[in-house]
This record gives sequence, structure tokens and C-alpha cells, in this order.
Amino acid sequence: MAEFIEGVIKVWNGYGSAFLDGALNTLIVSFIGTAVGCIIGFGVGIVQTIPIEKKDPLWKRIILTIVNLLLKGYVELFRGTPMIVQSVFIYYGVIMIFDYKMDIYFAALLIVSINTGAYMAETVRGGILSIDPGQTEGAKAIGMNHVQTMLNVIIPQAFRNIIPQIGNNFIINIKDTSVLSVIGFADLFFQHKSAAGALYRFFESASIVMVIYLVMTVTASFLLRLLEKKLDGDDNYDLATTDTLAHTSGMYTYHAKEKTLEDFR
Repeated sequence: MAEFIEGVIKVWNGYGSAFLDGALNTLIVSFIGTAVGCIIGFGVGIVQTIPIEKKDPLWKRIILTIVNLLLKGYVELFRGTPMIVQSVFIYYGVIMIFDYKMDIYFAALLIVSINTGAYMAETVRGGILSIDPGQTEGAKAIGMNHVQTMLNVIIPQAFRNIIPQIGNNFIINIKDTSVLSVIGFADLFFQHKSAAGALYRFFESASIVMVIYLVMTVTASFLLRLLEKKLDGDDNYDLATTDTLAHTSGMYTYHAKEKTLEDFR
């Protein structure tokens, strides 16, 4: 045990600042990637829920069918393959096909964003479909088009329902960004490999990194629960009692009668 503690101290003294820099890179890429992924997911989800009706023009039906097929292919591709494979495919694929080497930080953000967007697309689509169809019918009855209905009526309600999943994706991204070390991104796991390889203290280095990951995910979970509680509103409400309703009804009846007598004068 003493040897383990001594090893942990040695690793931290040598690479503590590198671990913190890696943790910061992990948080930045995870947060921005999740935010951009949500935007992508909302865009894809809104498009996928555009109704295709027989009365629509032929060109509109053809375009929407093609777009939906492409979006479905995107979602299935990035949900059905590991992020580590996507990282290698995108980063080195761009180098091979376009003879262009992307900045590592930009590549990491791009990979996390489009991966998260694929998962969020299905979450958003499910959140939209969970809203009572009467909401959509009511919006259309007052002249709103599909985009206006989504932005003003459906999305605000669906957003509250999918916040837990957004939080889950953020926490997943904090952990899954570890695969980005395969393209040389200096995240927390990359720093672990560097420290362990230099000092031959694999277990001690992994122990430090595990604690840092745990602190980040637990803190994120706590903050997300606070956000959910804030959006839930107060638990206590002043309910109208029977006496209050009867009194209000009586006052309304009294004023209605009074107004009726005035009308007859």
C-alpha cells in the first residue's frame, strides 16, 4: 500500500499539470461537442418530422423523401459504428482523400459533434412525437407552418422532456472522448498513456485518471439534476378550493345579473 501511494505521488508530481490540462481539454470538447450535437439533432429531428402528404406537390415529396433517406443513413451510420473507428476514418480519410491535415482540436470537436448529433436526432424525434398531436393541430389551426409550430409550440415542450438525455450524452462524451487519443488529441486519457509510458506506473496513473473522470461525471450529474429541478418549478401550488370556486362563481353571477339589469334600463 505504501508503495502504491508513493507511486501515485510520483506520478502526480511529474504529470499532475498535464492531467489537469487533459481534463480541461476533455471538458471543453465534451461540452461544445454536446451543444453542437444538440443543434444538429434538433435540425435533423425537425426535418424528419415534416409530414409528407399526398396533396403536397410532387417535387416536395421527392425532396423530402431523399433528404429523409440521407438523414436516416447519417443517423444509422454514426449510431452503428464506434467513435474510435469514426475518428480514424474521418481524420485520416480527410488526409488521404483531400490531402489536408485537420487541426487535432477541430477534428476532435467535429467527431464528437456529429456523433452526438446522430444520437440526439433520434432523441429529438422521439421527444417531438411524444407531444400531444392536438398541440400541432391547434398551431396549424391558427395559421402556423411546420417550422413555426416546431419552434414556438413543440420544441419548448419537447426540450424539457429530453434534458435528461442531453445530460446523459454529455456524461457519455466525457468518457468517450478517451478514444480521441487514437488521433493524438491530448485529452485526459492521452496524458495517462504518456505518464504511464514514461514512468512505468500504469496502475498508479490509471487510478489518478479514474478519480478525475469520476469527479467530472459526478459533478456534471449533480449540476444537471439542479437544472432539471429548476425547470420543474415549485412543488407547492395554491389550489382553488370548493369554497373559493363557489365564491368566485357567485361573484361572477352577481356581476352578470347586475350587468343584465343595467342593459335593460
